Amino acid sequence: MSLAETRDAGRARIADQGEGIGLDELALATRNHGMPLEALRYDVTPPGLHYVLTHYDIPAVDPGSWRLSISGAVERSITLGLDELMRRPEVTSRVLLECAGNGRAHYEPRPVSQPWLLEAVGTAEWTGTPLAPLLEEAGLSPDAVDVVFTGADHGVERGVEQDYARGLPVAEALRSDALLVWGMNGAPLPPQHGAPLRLIIPGWYGMAHVKWLHRIEVLERPFDGFQNATAYRLKVDAHEDGEPVTRIRPRALVAPPGWPDFMTRERFVRPGPVTLSGRAWSGRAPVRRVEVSTDGGATWADAVLAPADPEHPYAWRAWSYEWTASPGRAELLARATDEAGDTQPVEQVWNRQGMANNLVQRVSVTVLDRPSSGSGPGPLPG
Repeated sequence: MSLAETRDAGRARIADQGEGIGLDELALATRNHGMPLEALRYDVTPPGLHYVLTHYDIPAVDPGSWRLSISGAVERSITLGLDELMRRPEVTSRVLLECAGNGRAHYEPRPVSQPWLLEAVGTAEWTGTPLAPLLEEAGLSPDAVDVVFTGADHGVERGVEQDYARGLPVAEALRSDALLVWGMNGAPLPPQHGAPLRLIIPGWYGMAHVKWLHRIEVLERPFDGFQNATAYRLKVDAHEDGEPVTRIRPRALVAPPGWPDFMTRERFVRPGPVTLSGRAWSGRAPVRRVEVSTDGGATWADAVLAPADPEHPYAWRAWSYEWTASPGRAELLARATDEAGDTQPVEQVWNRQGMANNLVQRVSVTVLDRPSSGSGPGPLPG
């Protein structure tokens, strides 16, 4: 069988009305784990709790023989080993990553792919060296348009055999905060997070932060590889080109209050004062406001948003809200607004790849009819 003949089996499709998660989606979900939302309590997500998305296999890369090449529309090609890179100026930056498919499973109808709920997010401290000086040393062509980052992971999507590769506009690649990273949270970069080297481009959805990076190529034309031209596009009709997915849309998440039912994950709290808390972020502009609803979106009130930290402009921010819970059922919502004026939608804005879905989170809570005999969890730090 040719690769072309596999295209139909791996085609992009929309689930039928009422169609449950299939075995193929379940297999993806077991490989690509999300961050338990109770981990919103941490300013920096522990590596084992940080979300992971791997398109193909985690490649076996020998750090000793690994090399990074920079080529294409440059004055001089550059090849560096890991030890050479690590002798360059070192920077550690706290950056939030969010998968572009986060929230996909909440769409109706559901695009069939990695069935993310809301856990495809995490904030880590990434250690590496700035990318821009390396590109400047290579000498970019004045006609350079895109910079293409290629990882060592290899596979097939929709019948197309490929290495995972993503292109960025030259202006984005030359940002001072774009990093080539070999460390995470003070330790060597773990295999699932791209060891020995990955790209970090703050503010962009996760597909741009190429893992297992081994080749950088400068082009004098827009990159037309699969992951730019076909995947990660915002479109409703299958035949339209759509808009490319780029920066992270604003989002606020509620840290789970009280305690859960094992199967349904419905939350239970006792009546009286309950501190709701969570995190908010946007890759487009700083978050300026978080609002909370405790009545399913009928009314909204401002939460207390932690002050912006100028040392960590691309990390999430803590928020809290004091709720007086009355016995019965409640539905909690939170929404973020950034300084560009973008606010999370309460109704879905659908697209067929299930990308950049920042629909507000809804948390079902049962308030019991007896008061607490002890203290509950407090607000998040920050």
